[in-house]
Amino acid sequence: MSSRTSSSRRLVLDLLQPVRPRPTCECIHSRYLNRKFPRQARHVSSAAPKLAEMEMDSETSPRWAVTPEGMKAPVRTRPVRQTLKINTDQRKLDDVYVKFLGRGGDKLLSEETKWLAITSKSFDHGRRGFNDRLAFFGKRIVELQCCLGLLSVSDSETFLKGKDHDPHGRVPFRHPAIESVECLLGGAHEWFTNHKQLSNLATQYGLPEVVRWHPKDPERLDASGADLVYSQSVLAIIGALALEQGGAVANRVAKERVLSPLGMKRDWIQKITTPDPAAAS
Repeated sequence: MSSRTSSSRRLVLDLLQPVRPRPTCECIHSRYLNRKFPRQARHVSSAAPKLAEMEMDSETSPRWAVTPEGMKAPVRTRPVRQTLKINTDQRKLDDVYVKFLGRGGDKLLSEETKWLAITSKSFDHGRRGFNDRLAFFGKRIVELQCCLGLLSVSDSETFLKGKDHDPHGRVPFRHPAIESVECLLGGAHEWFTNHKQLSNLATQYGLPEVVRWHPKDPERLDASGADLVYSQSVLAIIGALALEQGGAVANRVAKERVLSPLGMKRDWIQKITTPDPAAAS
């Protein structure tokens, strides 16, 4: 009984004691806010930290030669398969550029661009760059020069798909300026810009020996899309020349090194010359 009374008295005394007010001084409050608490470090992984791609030393190997460390996975998820042997010799690459572009062709492009123009997206999963955009630009140049070359042909009968005359004996309007327009509607334009023809031309220049790509089946290159890869490299080189050397050099290479070996006319000459106003007056 005595223990119950003592406990009840203690409870009443605790309730009757006045509550100590919190300090309202601004100095004490600011001191509490500026107090530095110890920072707790959270260790998520025990792996050593790696530098990001942008934090790598600029003196390391260029991107076209080595895969950037920031783009490598720590663990390989797919088994290593047998791949095509890739060229890494700079001298061999320069010899192919000289064979394709002529004397001094190895000096028309920078070192990085020369490797980028012959690199397909399938090589190293595109982590070292690829030539898709250069090939898109080069294809526009080749198609333009192909159209201009077909329009400048003097004898258009060889490039027309249908040579039959009109059964009703009708004679269409003819003019020297538009005589070869029908060549663009035939199969000549598609034949000169087809990837099969460009691939055969790339083989003559030796591009398959230096093109960097990973075929699906190294024993069946044709079934893996070798024609598209080789033709894309030819177009990418022309696109790279247009960006680094200008449109005049790219147009000349497209005419002399691509279209002329395929059988197109060598001289692009206008059929109709515009009269000089000064001479007429």
